[in-house]
Amino acid sequence: MRTVGVDLGGTNISTIVLDGDDQVVGEAKLKTPTTGDRGGVVEVIAASVFDALDDAGLERDAVAAIGIGTPGVVVDGTVGGAANVPGFLERFSLAGLVKEKLELPVRVANDVTAAAVGEHQVGAGKGVSDLLCIFVGTGVGGGLILNGAPYEGGQGGAGEFGHLVVRQGGAVCPCGRRGCVEAYAGRRAMVLAAERARAAGTATVLFDVMEEKGKPRPTSGVFKEALARGDTLIADLVDDGIEALGAGIASAVNLLDVDAVVLGGGLADKLGERFRFRVDAAMRPHLFLHPPRVELVEAALGDHAGAIGAGIVAREVAEAST
Repeated sequence: MRTVGVDLGGTNISTIVLDGDDQVVGEAKLKTPTTGDRGGVVEVIAASVFDALDDAGLERDAVAAIGIGTPGVVVDGTVGGAANVPGFLERFSLAGLVKEKLELPVRVANDVTAAAVGEHQVGAGKGVSDLLCIFVGTGVGGGLILNGAPYEGGQGGAGEFGHLVVRQGGAVCPCGRRGCVEAYAGRRAMVLAAERARAAGTATVLFDVMEEKGKPRPTSGVFKEALARGDTLIADLVDDGIEALGAGIASAVNLLDVDAVVLGGGLADKLGERFRFRVDAAMRPHLFLHPPRVELVEAALGDHAGAIGAGIVAREVAEAST
């Protein structure tokens, strides 16, 4: 069974065509609209689907369904609460709009849940029954696989790992609350902290590197280069992020007793194996069970995790419609 998987991000819409053996046979990437309404976003989703089908040499009727991983809280094909995509803050039926546009069955999942499905089925978590996937990039997202199946919660809000509180009364998170993991480990929060420190007179090369690389904002690669140049401010911010991740992961493991934790996302991928080792070391002192059985492993699918996972969950709606 062939399906299409769409990973809707705040910057890009990445789309793949997945064959019955979980192999990517076509792909496309288009920019996510930053202005307009949800109708414009759906138009670009549709265009990305057709581009991926063209890349695979297939027609629309050659696929059984479309899966979409989207930011926000997903319930029964609807999504809301995604402030970084135009028109996605107020709840609406994304499945309904895309189905109307492309005339194919549509399954919608949270984007990080979809990435967790991808890592569980064909990536670093393959064969693991209970899995926590954490993706560290602009923010910090989480996805859960429990008893071999994605766990989304009663209201679609499960897996919000980035908003576990690790320091009461701590730093302000982009969500508006204090002390969340994301307030320390998310790249957006670290950029804000670096801007405040620079304004107060602390030296940093982060923004110089950003300009040298021609980037509109400090990317994960910019952070990596700043660290390589010995930027002590950025090193301190990354240290704080690692401590927050370690405490948060341990808390989640203590609650759920998962078999493995997959760590990925743009910042984690760029900072590499040493970053993962340091997060692992920060996690272990907080674990309740001894000796600890849980493994912290590197994500395997990179940027394709969300789209592959979306293509896999699309099979559910395809099978239900036959």
